[in-house]
Amino acid sequence: MPKPSNRDRILQAGLKVMYRDVYAGAGVRDIVAEAPAPQGSFTNHFRSKEEFAREVLDLYFENLKQLVAETLEDETRTPRERLKLYLDIITDRLAKAEFCRGCLIGDFSLEAAPQSEMLRTRLAEIFAEWRTLFAACIAEGQAASEIARTFAPHDLADFLLSSWEGAILRTKVERNAEPLDRFKRIVFATMFKEPSP
Repeated sequence: MPKPSNRDRILQAGLKVMYRDVYAGAGVRDIVAEAPAPQGSFTNHFRSKEEFAREVLDLYFENLKQLVAETLEDETRTPRERLKLYLDIITDRLAKAEFCRGCLIGDFSLEAAPQSEMLRTRLAEIFAEWRTLFAACIAEGQAASEIARTFAPHDLADFLLSSWEGAILRTKVERNAEPLDRFKRIVFATMFKEPSP
């Protein structure tokens, strides 16, 4: 079995450090120390911290898409159950981190997007792809008359992601799950309420 490269170790370390310290607070020295790898390895593999951050963001999103596939594409559950399961799993993960961490996509949107056009553009692409994955599940729920057709699937998916990211941000302030639980209670009683017969 091939030995993991310094590049892979540095990316994994970068994910950990940027999750903890976000973009501005994550120094190259901290990242290579976390790896552990020689500092020269960073510059050998990455042209800039900005490009490195983009790859870390892509790695995070790939991991998140795995969870999306496991939940939103689980045909043993109804579309509404799938949506709720995804939100519940994220809530549990944030609770295990004692609400000190949020979503790296949301954190980068707040901090890195104003500083980097490259990262802002990549974040916009990620949100578009993420929205499409949720919209597919919502459309399936609407086709099965499980979710009201008041709004288009892409609009509902966009609303869901934007509001959910806001609720995650609040958990970092409140240090509890209430913002997420409140969001779920309201969204499943309104936007994702089962249509009346």
